[in-house]
Amino acid sequence: MKIAIVGAGIIGVTTAYELAADGHEVTVFERRGAAAEETSFANAGLVAPGYVTPWAAPGMPGKVLGYLLSRHAPVKLGMPLSGRELAWMWQWWRACKLETYAANRARMQRLAFYSRQRLHQITADLKLEYDRSDGYLVLLRSEKERELTRPGLQVLRDAGVNFREIGPDEARKVEPALNPDTAFAGAIHLSDDEVGNCRQFALLLKDEARHLGARFEFNTTVASLAQTPSPALKIAGETAPRAFDAIVLCAGLDSASLLRPLGLKVPMIAVHGYSVSAQVREPLNAPRSAVMDERYKVAISRLGQRVRVAGSAELGGSATALRASSLQTLYKVLHDWFPGAAHLSSGVQEWKGARPMLPDGPPVLGASGLPGVWLNLGHGSSGWALSCGSARVLADLMAGRAADVDLEGLGVERLRH
Repeated sequence: MKIAIVGAGIIGVTTAYELAADGHEVTVFERRGAAAEETSFANAGLVAPGYVTPWAAPGMPGKVLGYLLSRHAPVKLGMPLSGRELAWMWQWWRACKLETYAANRARMQRLAFYSRQRLHQITADLKLEYDRSDGYLVLLRSEKERELTRPGLQVLRDAGVNFREIGPDEARKVEPALNPDTAFAGAIHLSDDEVGNCRQFALLLKDEARHLGARFEFNTTVASLAQTPSPALKIAGETAPRAFDAIVLCAGLDSASLLRPLGLKVPMIAVHGYSVSAQVREPLNAPRSAVMDERYKVAISRLGQRVRVAGSAELGGSATALRASSLQTLYKVLHDWFPGAAHLSSGVQEWKGARPMLPDGPPVLGASGLPGVWLNLGHGSSGWALSCGSARVLADLMAGRAADVDLEGLGVERLRH
């Protein structure tokens, strides 16, 4: 088939690779000048399937209200909130019921474990080399946090996740550079999880997709979709639409805008995240892999010769302005755990990215219900962890094959309920 893909983030690039590997004629359209320039650019890099979970969870609305008064809150509301954002929050609130949360968490984790397996397969088959390291340590500052994690640990056990509950002394053996002056109650060590540089992987896989014949058209904006007589894209600045056998939308929020005139409403908004990346100053003072501060929901990752601190979830407000308090939280958590690990006086990259998130958590994969239009959308903050599996699923569905993972609840019909 002649297939167009809209978007060259990690979702679009993995989709392009899988479809090109299946022998299709693939063209990727991307408004930016290179792949992985937006949401995929500077994320935390965590691949931790057991911790892939919906943001819509029991008790979360109360937590968000409590966070409004906290300086270092992991969730922040920016003003003004648009009508679309308020409608999304209503749907999100409704999805916080226990049974809804449990179903959505199971859906996301099935896909996440499959995706990690596919990531490892691709990396091994293509001999890709990118900044990555094994292991993930969730740090618990207090006994209260330790107790609050227990229900989640049972979920990990039920999912067959390999983890250990450890005390501070053993945690310091896993991560010797942890600040000796920062006391904490314990940690959860997930030795099978990992951290990897999402953008590096995307750029490497883009080249592999090109070797298989995929074409990438950068600095190209898709203005609209057309469906007469076959699926077509109208490109900004071009008079005639370009026709394809199929179109795959992987462009996050822009995908929702393209679908709306065709009658398909996808309730997706941007939940912004932040990161700070800096060169390692002293390797002995830097993390070996990745740690998560459970209280502040901030991850600190070692990516080659750089340290990346990532976190925060911000709804509403400006899409580009950096909120000082969100950045201050990242610097605070880095200093608490790894003081002196990074060069913070120069060459620091401060980044804010939009995570395209659906209110109930899981992405939407497969046929859109519109002839020839397919979806790979709404991965939120888990795009890197879900990307390789989502792409393989979509390629299988487009070929008329059964996917290798249970897709219950991941189709477009979920949006119509």
